[in-house]
Amino acid sequence: MGPGIRWLARFLHPYAERWTLLVLPLAGLVVAALAILYAEATGKASSDVLFSGQSALPHLIQHASSYTVGALLLLMLCKGLAYGVSLSSFRGGPIFPAMFVGAAGGIAMSHLPGLPMVAGVAMGIGAISVVMTTLPLTSVLLPSLLLLSDGLAVMPLVIVAVVVAHVAAARIAPAPAAEAQHAAQASPGARSDGATAAAATGPPGQPSGAN
Repeated sequence: MGPGIRWLARFLHPYAERWTLLVLPLAGLVVAALAILYAEATGKASSDVLFSGQSALPHLIQHASSYTVGALLLLMLCKGLAYGVSLSSFRGGPIFPAMFVGAAGGIAMSHLPGLPMVAGVAMGIGAISVVMTTLPLTSVLLPSLLLLSDGLAVMPLVIVAVVVAHVAAARIAPAPAAEAQHAAQASPGARSDGATAAAATGPPGQPSGAN
């Protein structure tokens, strides 16, 4: 899911830069619509989708039993879309939204036979954090900081999840040249040929904003 969020943010970012006054209100309306859809469909608080997840994450883990698998999957979908839209347009950090989406995915996975909830949450947080931040060591430590002793007990599983997610994301990530070409098409005439060539050979820029 992480590569999809990154792709959405990078796809929308050139339009947010070019038509800021138009795109920002539209992005806010999209996030609001996703929050309303989630709240009406599940009966849960719209704040699960609206905000970064910093304050909602402990509540999600502590009340995990009250969330059905369907509610968790819809939460991941709505939060992921809102996260991608926000990354393309608004300022903010990527850490807590990534941790929240990962925790929701981990809780959903814990309904599989043989996977405890704590292990699922830790693996989900580590996996999506490394996709969004490209910082493997930090992504291994984040679940331990959140879950304390429970996180330390499942750290080997987190390491495996982080490595697999990091390698998979690197394999399916779009090439820098393709991203530069899309940016040039979205903003025709905004850059010279030399600037376009430099962008094609350099690393892609990090989109600003987060949910």
